[in-house]
Amino acid sequence: MTQTEFLNIVMPFKDKVFRLAKRLLISTEEAEDATQEILLKLWNNKAKMQDYKNVEAFSMTMTKNFCYDKLKSKQAQNLKLVHSNYEDNNTSLQKQLEYKDSVNWVARIIEELPEQQRMIIQLRDVEEYDYDEIAKMLDMNNTAVRVNLSRARKTIRERLTNTHNYGIK
Repeated sequence: MTQTEFLNIVMPFKDKVFRLAKRLLISTEEAEDATQEILLKLWNNKAKMQDYKNVEAFSMTMTKNFCYDKLKSKQAQNLKLVHSNYEDNNTSLQKQLEYKDSVNWVARIIEELPEQQRMIIQLRDVEEYDYDEIAKMLDMNNTAVRVNLSRARKTIRERLTNTHNYGIK
């Protein structure tokens, strides 16, 4: 496999790998390092890439596992989960502040979710993977993914409603 062929395969999902790493590791620098490490591992095993049914799903699983290992190490004990990829430049300053506040509240609520629910929210609602891909990446069955996603969304909705006293139903 040539370098060009390799790049044609990995470049379309490189940003997704970075966003997942950033979601898990928080630090942009740590996420960049993780992304580079995953791409290096893929390059070193490029001969085996044809054996993978879905290189993107395999890469996301590698990223998840790499980040979990990193988080378990002593050097990453103080990292936390943040959702920071929301941006809308076509609104008033007041609306932007309200959106930012809401996103911050959702990020805090997501931080408190069980780890599995956090991962499923990231993969489904941020990265927009389908249920089958998530189930494969997390080694779960499809129903368990749906149940965990439903519970996570319900928790977020309830806590956001209680925090803001909105009438969200």
